[in-house]
This record gives sequence, C-alpha cells and structure tokens, in this order.
Amino acid sequence: MTKDIKNLSSEELMKSVIQRVATGPELSKNISREEAKASMDSILNREVSDIRSAIFLIALRMKRETEDENLGVQDAMNENTSQITCALDNVINVADPYDGYTRNIPSSLYILPLLAELGFPAFSQGVESVGPKYGCTHHKILKLAGLDVLLSDKEVCDKLENKKIGWGYIDQSIFAPKLYGLKDLRSEIIKRPVITTIEVLANPIKAKNTHFVTGYVHKPYPPIYLMLARNAGFDSSIVIRGTEGGIVPSLRQKANAHFYSNKDKNDELIEIEPGKDLDINQTVRAVKIPDEFEKKTKLDKIEIKVDAQEIAKESLKLGMDALSGTAGPMRDCIALSTSIILQHVSQQSITDCFREINDVLDSGAALKRFKEAL
Repeated sequence: MTKDIKNLSSEELMKSVIQRVATGPELSKNISREEAKASMDSILNREVSDIRSAIFLIALRMKRETEDENLGVQDAMNENTSQITCALDNVINVADPYDGYTRNIPSSLYILPLLAELGFPAFSQGVESVGPKYGCTHHKILKLAGLDVLLSDKEVCDKLENKKIGWGYIDQSIFAPKLYGLKDLRSEIIKRPVITTIEVLANPIKAKNTHFVTGYVHKPYPPIYLMLARNAGFDSSIVIRGTEGGIVPSLRQKANAHFYSNKDKNDELIEIEPGKDLDINQTVRAVKIPDEFEKKTKLDKIEIKVDAQEIAKESLKLGMDALSGTAGPMRDCIALSTSIILQHVSQQSITDCFREINDVLDSGAALKRFKEAL
C-alpha cells in the first residue's frame, strides 16, 4: 500500500479513498493511517478540489472515523503546525471548543492568569469565529479587552516566560495557517468534520513538561482525545466533561475528568461533586446569558439567536469581577475548573487546590496578571 500511495497523484489518491469511504453505511470501507495522512496533506496543501475535500471529510464523519483514520489526519495536521519550546518547567495548553459558546457566558479564559499565579504558566489556542456555532471565543474576549490576539509564537512564549504575566493566547492563523485557510471550506460543509475533533489537540508551544486540557460532552470522546493527546506529544492530559463541550463542568452535578499523568501509563478517571467536595452550591449549571441578549425571531418556530459579541462583553465584565474576588457563578466556574486542572498537574488534593485558588482570587493577584498582559 505504501508503494501505491507514493505512485499516486493527490487527485488519484483522493478518488481512490472516496470510492471506499463514501459508499454508504453498509459498504463503506476504512482506510489506513497512511492514506488518511496523505489525504489530509493534500487537503491542507490545496492539491485537490474543495468538492473532493468536502466529500472526504463528510464521508469520514458519516462512516465514523477509525483510530487509524483519526491518527492519520492528526499526523498531517501535526506536520503542518509550527512548534516552539519555551524555557519553562511546565506549560498548560488549554483548548476550549474553537466554535465557542452560545448558551452560556464563558468563564474558562480567566483560568489562565489564575494558573500562572499558582505557578503553572498557561495559554489557550483558537480562532475568532468558526462554525458550526460561531459562538463567543477567547479570541473575541481578549480582542475586546485590548490584547493583541495575533502575536507570534515567540511573542506568546515571551509572555509565558515573563514572571509578571505567565499566560497568553495563540491563534490558529499563526501556528497552523494552512489549517486556518480551510475556514471557508468548513463553513460550506456545515456539519462538524474530523478537523473539529483534532484541531484542539494542536501542540504549538512546548516546555519541559507540556500538559493538555480540553473538554467533552459525549461519552465516547475521552479515550479518543487521550489517544490523540499522546500522538501530539503531550506529557500529561486531562479531558473534562464541561458545559458546551468546554473545560468548565456544570456547577450542579458530578464532574468527570479522564486523564493520564504519564503518556506511557493507562487512562484514569476522577470524579468531583461540587457541593459535597468543594462546598459549591449554585442553582445554575453555568453563568447564565441575560434574557435581554436573546433575540427571538418567528418563522415556522421560535428561533433564539444570541450575539457572540454581546456574550464577550458580559464575559469580560463578569470575569474581571471574579478575578477581583466577587462571589457568584462566574467565580465558582473558574474555581471549580482550575481546581481540577491544578489537582492534575500538582498532585495536591482537590480541597487544598480549591482553598489555594480562592485565596488567590480574594487577593486580586490573578487580575493583576491579566491586566499586565494587555
């Protein structure tokens, strides 16, 4: 098969692959890791038509990607991602859903300066807006706050190494421009292709120990994410069941987080009950979007639309309040998620982590770090 691939043009390879993966639920065949990598390479390099690229991505999703297919697509994306190593013992790579939030006010951004104050430099990755949700992203919030969201990897690394800052954001357009260039194609596809699963696992900034954090909703995904995290070279990884697929769990129910502390060891699971374990008692799952943000239009049914920019403004306001020590759902979301992450990377008890985090929030030190980066 290796010889055959090498002798095929990109168009010939894609035709062969599509003929196998796009033949319906009964007859579709799986392809090898090597074929998946070569096909994704040809898409990233725009060596095949958008139509064939879209068919390949849709057919894989409808067939359901195998482990080899996921790994092959990721291999191609890894090779087309720039990577820099910072002079740090630890760095935490936080990856929320690239398509953002539309049902809650996001809180995960404010975990970054908090982790930095706790001794673990951290950054997030993403884009300004992408489908299918086109929701509120870290990019939108940080741009509103006045941060340059298009810093180079070296500039972000400098912020992470800066003792007064220790956190940052890097945009996909900077570390993976070929992948970013598929944004219009992905809009035309509408549904979530395999790219959506794998892009969050980009590893553009490394340290002596590089830790990966992401979220999930559907139960089959944690082992897939952890497998892909190992393939991306992360030393440790934790996948948290969070609202809207992000890294912040519900405040009202048990939080599940799947992880590995060493990539050569087996996956493990931790479970946290916010009320019982951390004395978090809220009536809401996450930070609620104000009713006045919802615009209702009557067609055949009621459709609720929320402006992502309005969500970003509210997130920034509530986030600054929480980093100033103000109590409420925003602070609890930040403290809960940060406790799970800190427990994972520091091996302290969850209660000790929660206590330390709340002391930092009361002190305003994380707020100072946030403003220092702007």
